[in-house]
Amino acid sequence: MTRGLDAITKPAALIVVLLLAGWAITSIGLGDAVQAAGTQGPAVFVGFAAMACALGVPRQVVAYAGGLAFGFWEGTGLGLLAMMTGCLANFFGARFAARARVQAWLERGQGRQLQRFDRFLSTNAFMATLTLRLLPVGSNLVTNVMAGVSGARAVPFVIASALGYVPQTVVFALLGGGVLEGVWIKVALGVALFIVSSLLGLVLLRRSQGLP
Repeated sequence: MTRGLDAITKPAALIVVLLLAGWAITSIGLGDAVQAAGTQGPAVFVGFAAMACALGVPRQVVAYAGGLAFGFWEGTGLGLLAMMTGCLANFFGARFAARARVQAWLERGQGRQLQRFDRFLSTNAFMATLTLRLLPVGSNLVTNVMAGVSGARAVPFVIASALGYVPQTVVFALLGGGVLEGVWIKVALGVALFIVSSLLGLVLLRRSQGLP
């Protein structure tokens, strides 16, 4: 029950904070400056946003920033590109730096929680990763790194991550774009889509009680 409530309350709190921050930016006249800076530097945005994702900044924040700076469509695309760049950096960095050591550790029967996660991802990397990405809670950084040291195959992991990132990226880029443009129907639509995605996440959460 607690985990189910967390699946809604934590992302909902994040939405409130981001909306207030966006409202503050536009209220003091910085909205046009943010948009102008954004349209002049998509590559810079992707670079900094990818670094932020790789360091553990919530991907929802990146998507919202993309929508706030570039509008919905471009913000969604750039946000997804940044998330995937950070995801690949985490995954392959962990795989090359620590996988052999972690697997040897697991073979000695240590790390029961990590063993469960390793089996979960190794058995069906695509569906397991997609499930984790669609959940509205959890650490993107931790998932990337743990997948890297697990036996999960890279291609299914990457494809499922790209697909699983889409729903919440759309939601938060829509929120950011709506705040920037002052089109509050977009904000309302983003909130509605967030509720739908959270309900889907709760269904997945109930079906995956054995997840770490």
